[in-house]
Amino acid sequence: MTDPIAAVDAPRRGMAPVARAVVAGVFGLFYAYAVWNAVGNLVQSLAAASDVGLSLTLLGWVVWLIAILVPIVVFVIALAVAAHRRLGAHLLIMVTGLAVVAVLWLNVVAYTALNTSSLVG
Repeated sequence: MTDPIAAVDAPRRGMAPVARAVVAGVFGLFYAYAVWNAVGNLVQSLAAASDVGLSLTLLGWVVWLIAILVPIVVFVIALAVAAHRRLGAHLLIMVTGLAVVAVLWLNVVAYTALNTSSLVG
């Protein structure tokens, strides 16, 4: 008797590896965009703070470095979890990871907008 869970999660042969690579590549661009935004905002924060003779505090650096590193880590975890799944599961795992990154990004934007004085000094 076959295991129903193993049968559902077993990868298909043929075009499935190519399709999974395409899905990973497309979602990789979305994750890279999140990293690009975080780097851009870090540079913008540094420039704005230096224009008025200030610099980022340790908290400011931590917030922006977390915003840079978390999308990379979540993408790697999503790829590892989705490695041997079917295409539909692979797609859902990548979307879930992207949703986690979006929630983090909204939290970072809200925190930096409301607490700018604690990030520069």
